[in-house]
Amino acid sequence: MGMFESYFGFSQTPFGRDLAVQNLYVSQGYQEFLSRLRYVAERRQLGLFTGESGSGKTTAARVLATELSPARYRVLYVSDSQLTPRNFYWEVLHQLGYTPHFYRGDAKRQFHQVLETLQEAENKTVVVIVDEAHLLAKEMLEEIRFLTNFRMDSFSPLSLILLGQTELRRILQVQAYEAIVQRINVRFNLPGMTREETCGYIAHHLQVVGVRNPLFTQEAMGVIQEFTLGIPRKVNNVCTACLLAAYQQRRQLIDDHLVHLVLENEFAT
Repeated sequence: MGMFESYFGFSQTPFGRDLAVQNLYVSQGYQEFLSRLRYVAERRQLGLFTGESGSGKTTAARVLATELSPARYRVLYVSDSQLTPRNFYWEVLHQLGYTPHFYRGDAKRQFHQVLETLQEAENKTVVVIVDEAHLLAKEMLEEIRFLTNFRMDSFSPLSLILLGQTELRRILQVQAYEAIVQRINVRFNLPGMTREETCGYIAHHLQVVGVRNPLFTQEAMGVIQEFTLGIPRKVNNVCTACLLAAYQQRRQLIDDHLVHLVLENEFAT
């Protein structure tokens, strides 16, 4: 553990990425995001989930994976900006414990058979989470349409969750993707936290590492909210920079002046 953690008496780094799932702060938007993710997973649907970079989409997917019963679900996570249909089938088959057939068409049929077997023999639903979906090429987005067109629409053994930055909605508005858009059952955009939630988020993260006294003034948290628009990863970065600055200056309280100073020195674009 670093020097600034011991200076403030933290049991661990408060705004790190390694916070246990059960210690996450849950804002209202995040709660809604998670409940819709769960809804899509449980009902074997296609869901489009968007949000700014750092808003917590991948974390929500991580939470979903821990919440779904392994007796009923197999959760597969795919994140590859260069994803091709062939790579997709190879990746999901490997995650399911199969050696994929060499040719894409064969691997695709193999995946469909595996899905049916899991559904009929083990009563298990496969949940595929495709992250960074705003980076997918046209060919892969087309393949997603075919994936949802299983057995002529009468039955789907698959839940498909697309996670991407907000621009994914704009990408799919192009007429070429009309067939995919029509198949989307649930869409949700994860908003940034409100000022009240950002204050709650900062307090919660400090509480988790053993802090009892406020380290940030209300005004300081207000400035952080304005700058980050309540995007958790940005809040983490600014708070960590402020704690380091306070440690260097041997201060126990972070006020709005210090936050402004940190923003000017380290976050000015």
